[in-house]
Amino acid sequence: MTSLVGTGVLLPFNLRRDRLMIPVWVAVNALMVLSMPNTLKGLYGTAAERADLLRQVATNSSFRALIGPVFDDSLGALTAWRVGVYAGALAAATGLLVVVRHTRDEEESGRQELLSSGVVGRRASLTAALLAAAVANGVLALLVTAGLADQGGAGALAFGLGLAAVGMLFATTAAIVAQLTESARLTRGLTAGVLGAAFVLRAAGDSASTDGSSVLTWLSPLGWLSQLRPFAGERWWVLLLFAAAIAGQGTLAYVLAGRRDVGMSFVPTRPGPPSGRLGTAGALAWRLQRGAVLGWSIGFFLAGVVYGGLTDGVADLVGDNDKAREIFERMGGHSGITDAFLASMTGMLGLVATLYVVASVLRLHGEETSMRAEPLLANAVGRLRWASGHLVITFAGSALVMLLAGLGFAVGYGKEVGPVLGACLVQLPAVWVIGGLTVLLYGLAPRLAPLAWGAAGAVLLIGWVGPALDVPQPVLDLSPFGHLPKLPGGEMEWGPVLVLLALTAVLVAAGLAGLRRRDLTT
Repeated sequence: MTSLVGTGVLLPFNLRRDRLMIPVWVAVNALMVLSMPNTLKGLYGTAAERADLLRQVATNSSFRALIGPVFDDSLGALTAWRVGVYAGALAAATGLLVVVRHTRDEEESGRQELLSSGVVGRRASLTAALLAAAVANGVLALLVTAGLADQGGAGALAFGLGLAAVGMLFATTAAIVAQLTESARLTRGLTAGVLGAAFVLRAAGDSASTDGSSVLTWLSPLGWLSQLRPFAGERWWVLLLFAAAIAGQGTLAYVLAGRRDVGMSFVPTRPGPPSGRLGTAGALAWRLQRGAVLGWSIGFFLAGVVYGGLTDGVADLVGDNDKAREIFERMGGHSGITDAFLASMTGMLGLVATLYVVASVLRLHGEETSMRAEPLLANAVGRLRWASGHLVITFAGSALVMLLAGLGFAVGYGKEVGPVLGACLVQLPAVWVIGGLTVLLYGLAPRLAPLAWGAAGAVLLIGWVGPALDVPQPVLDLSPFGHLPKLPGGEMEWGPVLVLLALTAVLVAAGLAGLRRRDLTT
């Protein structure tokens, strides 16, 4: 067991480094799940209303593709149906980010080589990373189980364990990919691609059958989560599928980790292009971030197509349910259920786009801490020029993904292209405020830069959960998205938009001024 020596020291160190990221991601996920029973109770308070919902979902393949099939009309089963897919995807994202951060990120920065020079086994870092992911998913499982226990103890336990199992399955997927590739960026991208493929397979399978019996559903771990059927006659044996997959992938990751040198990979990195194509700071930034821009662009376009395709059926799904109509109106305005739905969905994509801008800005932090920025800045490249190359990609890239989301809505909805495009693009000032805050944190105090993830998580929580819980308007106004005009259908208000743009400019300017004056991270 010498290959595991040092794991007990590395695990507390990893948890300390993630003392902000893990609590934020777990809290957002848990609150999203635990807020749903009361919301659903207000929406579908009677057995007749819940039975009618089941009939509507059974006849609407688009909603099954988006959310999944529903197997029972209890509040617990409806909760697992309504948030299961997205809570599972969020748990998967948490697991893969934690593992990549403490494996390939450490090797790419050179810190792992220093650790390995001490009394640290070959597989200790991988074990500590997987244990950190297990801690995150274990806490999530405990919170969900305890919070939903009043809906049924067995169902709550099954749902909590299912979410944790999805998170650990993708954590072990990331562990394998980390052995195959030499870049942390590529590791995240490939694992996220696997998660996206799992979502698409589940969506295709669930749209084709009302009970999730499609082969495509069973090919996706997210489909396994719904087939666990919490609160609807639990299928405990599905957890054995998760256990077998986690054990198999973990074993493969351990075998690969023991057969390669630190910093190396099984898939060799291709040589870069001729130096002339990387002759500017902007060209280098594009080279480093183009994969992320492409992935987010494709994802937002497809999301727009899906949400646009649901628009015509939303009026039938809401029906005479005043509470559901009220939630859509709180999110999207009072201009009619169709426009309110479009406004709320474009707002949701805007909230998700904050994750892109935070990750893109923090690419600067990664380049600096990995010591790649220092030799670049030792040449005739100033700090502002170097940072501006990345920030152009950040802000222009977010505009591109929201534009493509609008085009996706137009394709799926099939009418009113202009208003839908405007609804997507009007989200940009709020998205850019979060980007500006990230620049400020990075420029003034790079050690605090990860707090930007907390800001993005808070904005997501307010936007997702706030309207459903009927929180006071002052709380909703804490998010920059609370000040945007509700388009389409509402009046365009330029005042708040211009204020948000000015605030973004101030935050970016202050952050760049701080970057220019401070020492580089050592």
